[in-house]
Amino acid sequence: MGFSTALQGRAAHEALIVRQDAELRLMETMKRTIQMKAKCDKEYAISLIAVAQQGLKIDRADEMQGSLITKSWRSYMDELDQQAKQFKLNAEQLEVICDKLAHLSQDKRKARKAYQEEHAKIAARLNHLTDEVVRKKSEYQKHLEGYKALRTRFEEHYIKAPGRSGRKLDDVRDKYQKACRKLHLTHNEYVLSITEAVEVEKDFRTVLLPGLLEHQQSVQESFILLWRNILLEAAQHGDLTADKFKEIQKRIDTVISGINPTEEYSEFTEKHKTSPTTPLLFQFDETLIEDIPGKLTASTLTVDNLTVDWLRTRQLELESAVKDCQERQLKIIEHVNGGSPVANGSIISNGSSASNGIQSNKDSQNRQSKDLNALRCQEKQKQKLVDMIKCALNEVGCEELPSGCDDHLSLEQNFIEHGFNNEQQRSNSTSSPGLGIMNELMRRGGVLTLLRGRGRHFKRKSTPQPTTPMARMRPGRFSKMQPRSQSLGSLSLSLSTNRPLYEEEWFHGVLPREEVVRLLNNDGDFLVRETIRNEESQIVLSVCWNGHKHFIVQTTGDGHFRFEGPPFPSIQELIMHQYHSELPVTVKSGAILRRPVCRERWELSNDDVVLLEKIGRGNFGDVYKAKLKSTKQDVAVKTCRMTLPDEQKRKFLQEGRILKQYDHPNIVKLIGICVQKQPIMIVMELVPGGSLLNYLRKNSNSLTTRQQMGMSRDAAAGMRYLESKNCIHRDLAARNCLVDFEHSVKISDFGMSREEEEYIVSDGMKQIPVKWTAPEALNFGKYTSLCDVWSYGILMWEIFSKGDTPYSGMSNSRARERIDTGYRMPTPENTPPEMYRLMLKCWAADVESRPHFDEIYNVVDALILRLDNSH
Repeated sequence: MGFSTALQGRAAHEALIVRQDAELRLMETMKRTIQMKAKCDKEYAISLIAVAQQGLKIDRADEMQGSLITKSWRSYMDELDQQAKQFKLNAEQLEVICDKLAHLSQDKRKARKAYQEEHAKIAARLNHLTDEVVRKKSEYQKHLEGYKALRTRFEEHYIKAPGRSGRKLDDVRDKYQKACRKLHLTHNEYVLSITEAVEVEKDFRTVLLPGLLEHQQSVQESFILLWRNILLEAAQHGDLTADKFKEIQKRIDTVISGINPTEEYSEFTEKHKTSPTTPLLFQFDETLIEDIPGKLTASTLTVDNLTVDWLRTRQLELESAVKDCQERQLKIIEHVNGGSPVANGSIISNGSSASNGIQSNKDSQNRQSKDLNALRCQEKQKQKLVDMIKCALNEVGCEELPSGCDDHLSLEQNFIEHGFNNEQQRSNSTSSPGLGIMNELMRRGGVLTLLRGRGRHFKRKSTPQPTTPMARMRPGRFSKMQPRSQSLGSLSLSLSTNRPLYEEEWFHGVLPREEVVRLLNNDGDFLVRETIRNEESQIVLSVCWNGHKHFIVQTTGDGHFRFEGPPFPSIQELIMHQYHSELPVTVKSGAILRRPVCRERWELSNDDVVLLEKIGRGNFGDVYKAKLKSTKQDVAVKTCRMTLPDEQKRKFLQEGRILKQYDHPNIVKLIGICVQKQPIMIVMELVPGGSLLNYLRKNSNSLTTRQQMGMSRDAAAGMRYLESKNCIHRDLAARNCLVDFEHSVKISDFGMSREEEEYIVSDGMKQIPVKWTAPEALNFGKYTSLCDVWSYGILMWEIFSKGDTPYSGMSNSRARERIDTGYRMPTPENTPPEMYRLMLKCWAADVESRPHFDEIYNVVDALILRLDNSH
């Protein structure tokens, strides 16, 4: 069924017109879409070329000379470059297709117009004859009525006066005859009109309209054929399975398959061939014991009353290690000989070929062999030490152990008599009977160790007893404990129990774990902090020791504190014990406290900040106007909600960490952070004018062009400073700027900032201010300082529009779509042309075409100078 038989009705004709309109709109949509596809392919080609160029930047390539994998990589990058060129060629072909669609659309509009005109023409002919028949019928009816009336009158006169004649009768007869003639003529015209209308209607229905519709169907189908061919052509230029791409991929596969592991290092091995490694000689340095009286002998274990317990303990540890090595060797041997899936090569990772499975099996066997050899070496090494200790202990046998230090008794006595008379008196008055001063001193952490020679084997690991009356009296005497190393200068461990823990310099309050890790840099660095777990406060000791370790301070039933060792009545004494004794916090960790890390100068006390009134709300909590007790200074305080996880608190403190190193009149100044208690707070200077956005809206009627340009210059000055520090703000907008006295603008809100030349978003694009963000950041997640330049252009527009919303009336997605197609906001009213041109430069689609902030500042400053001189 075709157009000629199915679409003759009026409704069908109107539907055909509507369909043609819809097809024209579809063509326009396709054209725009293919244009966007061409643009995307071009951008992808540019990105792919950049990838290939980056891949070819191989530093010190001479060190990889002869490498098959380097050669394959270069070929791979070259093929990527070819792919990029093919994508660019495809994009150019798509632009040609867009032109074809545009021409097809024009032709279709002409065909639609011709069809409408022809249909109207033949329909008008039929309508005209239809109207003519109706008119003739109306005339027929009128003349018929006149004829009937005159005939009746003629008959009446003729009957009344038969055979008579006269003027009146003649007049009646003439009128009757004229009416009769008109009636007959009208009758004939009506008959002819009907006959003509019948023929025209028949031709319209059977010849003209079907012919027009049949022709139109042919035209429509011809357009569909052309349309289809255009779409096929467009699809072909986007076909990644086409032969041209297959050939590139085939070449890539070929060069990568050419990598032969057995040949990869042949040239390297030949070039760097060396003789076998010269054995290292480890010898005991006999100069260490030249000035030490006693029985210490080079390369020989000393067994005496000072070392025997340690040697026996060490022997047990080593024997346990030997046994462990032997058990692990047995497990590996059983695993290999026991027909495990890996040994049989029956496990192949998903998606791998059989050869990969064999290679994996080979690698696994090699790894097992290597592990077995390593364990055998460890066993031999440990066994050597066991035999050496056994031999030394066997030589002593059951004899009385020799003294390790001949003069230690006299030394102790002299120490007691001259150094601690007062202490002895206190000890005698408070200790239980029979408890000597020497035992008391040893229980306090090995005080005698400080006086005994250089050998570490002299050190006594006496266990402190902090619960004794003597221990409770120690705070006065050990109120300050100087660090062991002279290089630590004035750092000290404060151990006073007369003040709360949060006043200790090494207590960092609720500083998040990530911030703590940043402060602990060297092995032995430590600090104490507070954390909240399951709504319960816990004190944590954080130590840098082969990484970062965090120990929760355990609380005993009687309110004392401990780790693995003895309990103490205060956390300060617990930390003193760990620091002074040099014992590991836990045996497993081995962590030793060497240097307390004190609070940084910008860590303020929470109690020094008095919150006055709420002045705003941020992403992490409320913002307050506050006062510092110590200086009576008014400040602005950002607070962090206590319920936020540590990750969010870390992001909150990031702003403070960035701001603390900046000092510029157009950057809001950091006064400090408060982390000793909840809530965490960032304390900044109070800028009296508040948000720039609110200021613009409130003062829209009084702002002058000079003031607006000054605000733009201030913002450019602040951003120029940040750019020099490799800081990317990422959220530059009027709402995140503050206004000081005399309209001076300060950059604020560094919560999204990053200190690096280039930042790639890895955690998604949530909470991104779309209308202020550069297209490359939205599309690829790539931020540089030139992204801030785009945002600065939006900020300028906000300033000169006096606080209007950018892209007003558009959703984020719509604004983003319009920007990608080249749309830029029009100039705000009364904006100097030079300032609008600067905005447009900031909004350049090509990133490298945008000006840097140094150039922006100079341009705005020159315009202000020229404006001032003109007045």
